[in-house]
Amino acid sequence: MPVVRWRVAGAGPPADRCGGGPGRRSEAGPVRREASAQVLRLPDDRALGFAEYGAPDGRPLLFFHGTPGARLTARFAHEAAVRRRIRIVAPERPGYGLSDIQPGRAIARWPDDIAALADSLGLERFALAGVSGGAPYVAACAHRMPQRVRVAGIVSGVGPLDDPIIAAASSGAQRRMLAVLGRAPRAVRSLAALPAALVRRFPLRALELVASLQPAPDRAILARAEVRAALVDDLRQALRQGGRAVLDDLMLFGQPWGFRLEDIAVPVELWHGEADAQVPVAVGRRVAHRLPHCRARFIPDAAHLWLFEHCDEVLATLCPPEPSMAM
Repeated sequence: MPVVRWRVAGAGPPADRCGGGPGRRSEAGPVRREASAQVLRLPDDRALGFAEYGAPDGRPLLFFHGTPGARLTARFAHEAAVRRRIRIVAPERPGYGLSDIQPGRAIARWPDDIAALADSLGLERFALAGVSGGAPYVAACAHRMPQRVRVAGIVSGVGPLDDPIIAAASSGAQRRMLAVLGRAPRAVRSLAALPAALVRRFPLRALELVASLQPAPDRAILARAEVRAALVDDLRQALRQGGRAVLDDLMLFGQPWGFRLEDIAVPVELWHGEADAQVPVAVGRRVAHRLPHCRARFIPDAAHLWLFEHCDEVLATLCPPEPSMAM
């Protein structure tokens, strides 16, 4: 079955919220509304939602959102991407935003969706970046698609919880959630519907509660109105189908991923804040140790949301200008 793309009317954020990164007025102009709500019909007839940001003719980078998250997460990098002539494509995993739920979903199956998306956009080779819960999917694509992935970037990324060192280093809340999911996954999915609906209806209050529990670096970022506005839009999109996709992610993180980090041949750039309370820095150190071609940076006085203030650094590292462009 051929792949088909279309745009979803009314599914994007307000155009005046789609400018550049936090803390500055966009000089690049707003993201086109239709670019932020696109859908690809996959060969198995599922819909894959995605958005595009930055320069349409720029060097391609695929960005994988966190958990929960959606295609709108990447819009904070729009201005920096325009300035650096980078084309960001931000797909949504199954069950998030505009993407259909996938029966039998697995981390190792994500590269199939990405290959179909890249083919439909005419992207032969590209960079990858993933934040937090997007990191396992970056790793899966880097493992399966070394001929297409130039470089992979992981920011504040979760690690495979079947690694005893990573499991011990993970937050207590994450370990408790995984234990409950393992014992009664169907019951948890049923119970998760209400909190997901409440978060989608009152996302700002949910963010305020989350912010109150975070270390100082993340509280400072979440205190900024433009960051809250961007995250509110993204949360609404992430949970538009309910909370099942979030629980699927969490369960998959705790299961074998289907490949070994040691077998990834693609170069990996890794950033992790030393004050990260959601994914402790010990997780990032272990992941970096297991990746054979990894350049890691562990950032003092930075926490989980470091990327919001440093997307330009990440873009410059993953998609440096070509020699002819740098002249």
